[in-house]
Amino acid sequence: MLLINDPSDAPAGPKVVAVGSFDGLHLGHQHLIHLAQQDAKNKHVPLLIYTFDPPSKVFMKGEGFLTDLTEKLELLRGLGVEIALIVPFTEAFSKRSKDDFLGDLRTLEAQRIYVGADFRFGQGRAGTLEDLNKVAPTEILPLLELRGGPVKSSRIRDLLREGEVDEAKLLLGRAYSARGIVQEGDKLGRRLGFPTANIEVAPLKILPRGVFAVRVLTQQGRFGGMANVGYRPTVSGQTLRLEVHLFGFTGDLYGQELSVEFLTKLRGEQKFESLEALQAQLTQDAEAARRVLGI
Repeated sequence: MLLINDPSDAPAGPKVVAVGSFDGLHLGHQHLIHLAQQDAKNKHVPLLIYTFDPPSKVFMKGEGFLTDLTEKLELLRGLGVEIALIVPFTEAFSKRSKDDFLGDLRTLEAQRIYVGADFRFGQGRAGTLEDLNKVAPTEILPLLELRGGPVKSSRIRDLLREGEVDEAKLLLGRAYSARGIVQEGDKLGRRLGFPTANIEVAPLKILPRGVFAVRVLTQQGRFGGMANVGYRPTVSGQTLRLEVHLFGFTGDLYGQELSVEFLTKLRGEQKFESLEALQAQLTQDAEAARRVLGI
């Protein structure tokens, strides 16, 4: 997949162009991209994805994100996208006029444009379908409906904030994941018989709250495990943490980047009267997680 940061760097010639933040690359995004890919194939031209980093709502409103740039590119590559234009979403970019954006599409030689029904562009969201059609015929895809509502990044964020990873998985088409570097913690889990890796993720990455059965990718391979995301009220924790215990793992994970897939929520976070009560609950959690994982 060819990566570019400026429309002028795109290969010459006509293209089908799909535009959007594509945060999460959920089933709705995948549907739009598949349709655009088929169109590009029929026209014998490449498909170019025009997207932004960070997503506009992260920059403008400080909202959390579902996929960082590395994750997004991995997913786009997996979908078979040929060219990805990654435009830095900055203060200057947020103030660009709709005509500037239309100029980008002309530079890209867009032969057909694909956007979602909720797509807007230009300062003040001034751009319209009529504007896009001045550049090239434009397909505006209605939002995909699933399980009683539209498949939208905002809906998935809301589900994850409630810890509903099973429902989020249905809308994403895959298990939700988070990655980060293992940092040294207070080793409480080790004292309780459940050593954990304390993973530091990007500050605005959405994390589901609760206790979960997970799969974790490490440099040593993939392991089943259980994860806690929360403030650890039993020990008066003050910061949100992602901690994972890996089944069957021995060794040192400090400094490694781990990727955690959230499979099923086991329970919500709760405060226990003693460390002994917490330890007993962790034993039950481990048994429940093993059942989910089939190990």
